[in-house]
Amino acid sequence: MSAKVRIVLILSMLFFSSFQTHASEEITTHIYFSRAGTKLLSGMANVTTGWMELPKNVILWSQKDKNVLVGFPEGVLWGIVHTASRTGSGALDLATFWLPTFPTPSPSFIWDNFYKESDYYGWRMGR
Repeated sequence: MSAKVRIVLILSMLFFSSFQTHASEEITTHIYFSRAGTKLLSGMANVTTGWMELPKNVILWSQKDKNVLVGFPEGVLWGIVHTASRTGSGALDLATFWLPTFPTPSPSFIWDNFYKESDYYGWRMGR
């Protein structure tokens, strides 16, 4: 292979790889700002609406246990736990929004699926 052909091949490889690198940087930047923005928004929302876990859990536990004497107090207790958890995880998400991870609670916002019991990924292994 002649020297001219090698130079042309090397230059063409460098030329095409630079486009690919630039494209992956744009995608990475877009993903970073998207995740950081989502985490910031969910953190603010969860700090302000964390109290809604109390009535949500009273409703959920009252539906699970038809006995009002058991379902209501259990719902209040779990509501207090979930209120503190959602508000605390919202504060954590606000403090660490610049790390492009996913928000801690599931569902991310309390109004996403109101009739699903909340879960917090910091408390269990895996997603």
